Amino acid sequence: MANPRLKFRFRRRTRKNVRQIPKGIIHVQAGFRNTIVTVTDVGGQVVSWDSAGTCRFRGAKRGTPFAAQTVTESAIHTLVKKGMQEAEVRLKGSGNGRDGALRAIRRSGIKVSFVLDVTPLPHNGCRPPKKRRV
Repeated sequence: MANPRLKFRFRRRTRKNVRQIPKGIIHVQAGFRNTIVTVTDVGGQVVSWDSAGTCRFRGAKRGTPFAAQTVTESAIHTLVKKGMQEAEVRLKGSGNGRDGALRAIRRSGIKVSFVLDVTPLPHNGCRPPKKRRV
């Protein structure tokens, strides 16, 4: 009786499919001490993010416009390779990094469809603490 030949099919390892993202949303959270940039697709899934702390800015330098510009460039760098052409920008906070981040986005070559300010504003805020009696 002849031995049945086993047929093995070897799978070639292929590269992981690089997702093409033509349009996205760039969230810039600019505080007084740090700037965080998060880039999502239209569905809201995070594609890339970066902050001034991860870009090796320490101390008071994290809140500067230059740090925000550097952070934004490094967060967007991978997305330009993935084919992002158009983006919405949502700015949150009142730190110095707002202008620097917006300047870096405009310089990167991505078309900005609109800029939206989503800074939370209190509508009369919390109840203040009771008066101090001395």
